[in-house]
Amino acid sequence: MAELLQNPEKLKKTRKELQKVINKDEGVKDLDITNLPYLQAVVKETLRLHPSAPILVHKSISEVELCGFKVPKDAQVLVNVWSMGRDPSIWNDPNLFVPERFLESGDVFREEDFGFIPFGAGRRMCPGVSFAHRVVHTMLATMLYHFDWKLVDEEKCEHIDMTEKFRVTLRKVKPLMAIPI
Repeated sequence: MAELLQNPEKLKKTRKELQKVINKDEGVKDLDITNLPYLQAVVKETLRLHPSAPILVHKSISEVELCGFKVPKDAQVLVNVWSMGRDPSIWNDPNLFVPERFLESGDVFREEDFGFIPFGAGRRMCPGVSFAHRVVHTMLATMLYHFDWKLVDEEKCEHIDMTEKFRVTLRKVKPLMAIPI
């Protein structure tokens, strides 16, 4: 929501897509998500910039050489998902919120493109990825379809504090305060 409020043109584009696809009488349904490519791109771009788990912990199952380094069997390997999402060798303009970069990528949660792994990869991938995919898209679609949003205390969208606090999960230092209208 914070990224969309900071980028009103992307919020408008998302809402326009929702109004085009969602049946007014039925409201947002899980089945609608497949027909909302821009909303899916918004969620993917948000996960790229703000992964819920910024560091993934894996255990090597065998000795392997990785980028010239030998990783011994049973070593704990920390994968910095946060920095991968901001790596300029992987992403053009990595610090900008650009959902359009995901419009042609398909189901990147399951591909072998390790530049974007918000739910991990391979056998250690989060078992709740399907549930999270459904819930996040449906919740965001419902919030954007039914309400316009404004910030509290006449705060300017470009002044939203996007500072994050690193923990097991990533959180904003100052939570977003928005009012549905």
